[in-house]
Amino acid sequence: MKKNIVLFVLFILPIVAYLFFASGVNSFTKLPVITPKISDFGKWKSLNGEKVTLNNKITILGFSGTEILKNRGNYFNLNEKIYQRYHDFKDLQFVVVAPLGTEEEVKSVLSALGTFTDVSQWHFIFTTPEEIKLYYSGLKLKGNLDADLGTSYVYIVDKERNLRGRKEKKDYKEGYSTFHPAELSNEMLDDFKIILYEYRAALKKNHNATKQLDVKK
Repeated sequence: MKKNIVLFVLFILPIVAYLFFASGVNSFTKLPVITPKISDFGKWKSLNGEKVTLNNKITILGFSGTEILKNRGNYFNLNEKIYQRYHDFKDLQFVVVAPLGTEEEVKSVLSALGTFTDVSQWHFIFTTPEEIKLYYSGLKLKGNLDADLGTSYVYIVDKERNLRGRKEKKDYKEGYSTFHPAELSNEMLDDFKIILYEYRAALKKNHNATKQLDVKK
């Protein structure tokens, strides 16, 4: 009997633990709401003149500011760590709010990304500095935009326009730094997978026949 217990502890228990952690705890949790029902974009339009909406889309939301070219590395980090893995899901979009007058800089960034990525799910939308400040304040976040009306952080918004993140005091997180690839690969990817698991579960529950979200490991 003792021998069996020792064998279980030495061999079986580590395997069970590995399988648990390899599958991730995301499927057993729910990502909290930081700010409920944030505003939609109204009449703001993208480079090609199309209106973009938060409704019925999982959105990665960012604010570029005026120094888009200076901070272009942030978009390459986000593109590599998150976008390229998931951009083929029709219910997902990456939206960046940019100041009017930065259209040419945005075209340059998208052109660079487009050399190795399908950028169809990248949407830059343009409005005035005043509207950007007003919209950001409506998100009710602890962080602030910089003097150039931008931030290196991006935010996860669900299909009901709820901004999601971590609310625990010791692990509070309302956004994810695109300046640090490790944060995108770890905290953001973990939290993003939770959102995908939520919707995959909802699709199964509702017997929805549309394409399910295939959560990549």
